[in-house]
Amino acid sequence: MPQVVRSEVAGALNAFPSVREPANGKRAAAVAITLVERDGEQGVWVTRRVPTLRAHAGQWALPGGRLDEGEDAVTAALRELHEELGVELGPDHVLGRLDDYVTRSGYVITPVVLWAGAEPATSPNPDEVARLVFLSLAELDVDARFVHIPESDRPVIQLPVLDTLLHAPTGAVLHQFRELVLRGRTTRVAGFEQPVFAWR
Repeated sequence: MPQVVRSEVAGALNAFPSVREPANGKRAAAVAITLVERDGEQGVWVTRRVPTLRAHAGQWALPGGRLDEGEDAVTAALRELHEELGVELGPDHVLGRLDDYVTRSGYVITPVVLWAGAEPATSPNPDEVARLVFLSLAELDVDARFVHIPESDRPVIQLPVLDTLLHAPTGAVLHQFRELVLRGRTTRVAGFEQPVFAWR
């Protein structure tokens, strides 16, 4: 797969009219989609949450979490990246945002796209991260699956990567990233459902 160029990714995100969702009593959160290069190949980091966490234990996720008081989404994404992976990036590494995704468990998640360049050293927090995976852009460039369930009018999104299926919100966010950055297509995420096991 051809390399993506920082200025072109930033330009695509800057031209993209990302959707902000009102909180309506939900908690604000942010996740980091961090573009890194390893051995000449570009990709993003995905984590497997430790099985002892209170919420969404063992699920695949992007580094992220809820906003602290006084934070915006960018500040929170950068802080969470540092807390979870030991990687410290600054505001100058921010390329833009994707659509907010409202979860069944009561969060409004803002995806923040970052550019790290050559993969920095990581130190995953063992209290939060069971596994850190480099997902190459070639692996990410796959078509999503959409499955209808009786509990919802919206289709469940499934992203077939990492020898498993990534569901929303992670699957939805990465699908939109793939569509916009790798394919140049505007795709929305509000219509993508989570599987029932993730509703709590």
